[in-house]
Amino acid sequence: MTARIVYSTGVGSLCPNCRRPVRECVCPKGAPGAAKPSAVRVGREVKGRAGNGVTTVTGLPMSSADLNSLAAQLKKRCGSGGTVRDGVIEIQGDHRDVIVAQLLKLGWPAKKSGG
Repeated sequence: MTARIVYSTGVGSLCPNCRRPVRECVCPKGAPGAAKPSAVRVGREVKGRAGNGVTTVTGLPMSSADLNSLAAQLKKRCGSGGTVRDGVIEIQGDHRDVIVAQLLKLGWPAKKSGG
């Protein structure tokens, strides 16, 4: 009988092959049963930022080191500052179109969310 996780806190979805969190999956892309890329959403938020908007990128199943390197690449592309918080990339300003185009170019199924 195979061992399976019945209850867990904090790791979220697990890859069916390597049994790691989807963000840290090491399975090659396209492998049978590998974690499928989730919907990557690019939105704009102003809540809690005194009216200053930021572009947020959510849904990237990557490790924190990979998220930081992608964030650096997106910040350079937009010519703006930003950060990574709780697995969400935040870029200062409204750069949704530029970021969606860049993510599609990199092979991520990105979509604009919100108005």
